[in-house]
Amino acid sequence: MQLNCVYICWHNLNPERTIHLNNMKHFIKSEKLDQLGITASLACAVHCAVLPFVLTALPLFGLSFLAHSWVELVMIGLSLVIGAYSLSTSYPKHKKLLPVIVLVTGFGLIGTGHYFIESIEAILIPMGGFTIAGAHYINWKYSRTCNHK
Repeated sequence: MQLNCVYICWHNLNPERTIHLNNMKHFIKSEKLDQLGITASLACAVHCAVLPFVLTALPLFGLSFLAHSWVELVMIGLSLVIGAYSLSTSYPKHKKLLPVIVLVTGFGLIGTGHYFIESIEAILIPMGGFTIAGAHYINWKYSRTCNHK
């Protein structure tokens, strides 16, 4: 209740600040999405990098489901959805293409490793995951330094 009163009083004194407050709410959501995207991308990269080494031990720990292709597709899909939404909501604020280019490059590395150059899949897919995490980090940095008008 008191928070609403402060907001209403602040709004009545400075109506032009309403836009800034609404953009800050959007920024907070975008920042959380980038953090979630970094986490999902790093989890995907670690999963792809470590899985070949621990593949034989997974059934011993009841984790054999991690070796199924659907787990990898879910991780890639989750990273794609989070990345596309996060960058599309923050791009209008900072208007920098670098995060988008890095994100597309990361998914390109994953796609190349999966479908075209399978002999170096174990290198390309983790690189793609780390690249996607880098895109979120760059986007997060740009979002924090841009002018929220």
